[in-house]
Amino acid sequence: MGLASAPDACGGAAVSRLSRRQFLRIAAATGAGAGIGVPLLSGISGSSSTGVVLTSRLRLPAPFQVPLSIPPVLSPTRSDATGDHYEMTQRRARVEILPGVNTPIWGYDGIFPGPTIHARRGRTVTVHHRNDLPVPVVVHLHGSRTPHGSDGYPTDLIVPPGWQRPPPTPMLPADPHANVVVGHRDYVYPMTQQAATLWYHDHRMGFTGASVWRGLAGFFLIHDDTEQALPLPGGDRDLPIMLTDRAFDADGTLRYPSLEPDLYDTPGVHDPYSSGVLGDVILVNGRPWPYAEVVGARHRLRILNASNARRYRLTLDPPPPGGGGLVQIGSDGGLLERPIAHDAIDIAEAERFDIVIDFGRYRPGQNVVLRNAFGGGGTANVMRFQVTRRVRDDSHIPANLATIEPVPLSGATTTRHFLFQNRGGAMGWQINGQPFEPTVVNAATRLGDTEVWTLIADFHHPIHLHLVQFQILSRGLNGPGPHDHGWKDVIDLRPAEEATIVTRFIGYPGRYVFHCHNLEHEDMAMMGNFTAS
Repeated sequence: MGLASAPDACGGAAVSRLSRRQFLRIAAATGAGAGIGVPLLSGISGSSSTGVVLTSRLRLPAPFQVPLSIPPVLSPTRSDATGDHYEMTQRRARVEILPGVNTPIWGYDGIFPGPTIHARRGRTVTVHHRNDLPVPVVVHLHGSRTPHGSDGYPTDLIVPPGWQRPPPTPMLPADPHANVVVGHRDYVYPMTQQAATLWYHDHRMGFTGASVWRGLAGFFLIHDDTEQALPLPGGDRDLPIMLTDRAFDADGTLRYPSLEPDLYDTPGVHDPYSSGVLGDVILVNGRPWPYAEVVGARHRLRILNASNARRYRLTLDPPPPGGGGLVQIGSDGGLLERPIAHDAIDIAEAERFDIVIDFGRYRPGQNVVLRNAFGGGGTANVMRFQVTRRVRDDSHIPANLATIEPVPLSGATTTRHFLFQNRGGAMGWQINGQPFEPTVVNAATRLGDTEVWTLIADFHHPIHLHLVQFQILSRGLNGPGPHDHGWKDVIDLRPAEEATIVTRFIGYPGRYVFHCHNLEHEDMAMMGNFTAS
């Protein structure tokens, strides 16, 4: 199969690592631990998640009792020579998530996850979003190279008809440049990037965590000729896998500790959940600990961590003979250069891992459990595969998948440093000591320029850049980690860690954001602006 461990493709110079003593000094000086509580501080080792578990109040089902479901594919309402047009309505609905239990959700077209859109590189996609929810919404296509007006800037609201603008609040700074519309908006995606697994979700300032928790997330898959020429598993053996964790109240509603349950004008969550909200039920494509019957052949799994704050370490139990059962072929931004075999994959919030599992390495009738080594109790299980029979498998994983050119450091024009830390208070998750302010530009970039960013964390912070993909140069004194290869739009920044990334700002002019994708951190101000001109 030609599997190999990928070398440091970027050849970047290492940067110095924060020692534990240095980190604790920063934390003491800035109040990094203020108001977060012991559960967060216990995660300093970097092995699990930053957050607090919210427990369910009803009896939970045993694992592996419900079948895996695949989100439906959305058909275009019309197509022309240059692109495809879709329509989607965000609305309230009641669905069965736990067996026999009715749960109210907010869903794209009233389902969770939302319908999957299949796009083609070079064909523009236009999605007409209608808001039938009782609050404003914003749609962000995560991982896309999108013009500013369609990127889903957090204050570019679609307000529901009849919405009365809430009174000003110091927790939601005003944005004089916000593009607010009533009822509906067209989002236009030029699709100028390579095949990749993307996803769309709500991105309203201050309320992303609560809205995504209620169901506003779905897959968006880009295809191109390079990907389709490869003999990878396809059809019903190409599975989108969305991982989320949730908690349920006694009446089946989704528990979430919002300061204001109506999500009208007061963002944030009750203590101690400001460090991140973790659920005690693992959902795969909206189903609790499902099972899937699979034939003894290779399957492609497009794994997305759409959880608010939970990180996963995914393993196969039992591992296949010889190990290396999780063969990574792609990352956030598309295919890797070469496949990489893993025994375990660490996936942070909003990351995507495109992997192949060869169930032909198992005997027919065998059960294979996808486990979460970062979990405990119920959260240690994800789903179970039941191998049915052997079949002829014409797929294989080529030794070379795609060409990825390293971003040349010699052309870097700017180096920037960003410190992600908690300084206490309602808007305490900050970047370089400042909470998010829509009118403040944290980085003024020029289209075509290459920049190197050094990122430093106090606790777990999965950092996401809009508009661009980047390459990871280093973690501390070392090069990229085992899960850092290929094009990325999220870096899993771990406690007391310093990492360096490089990117070339290509795409479109305008105002974009970068932020922590722990959604509670994002909602409580851990976000910054960059402009491209």
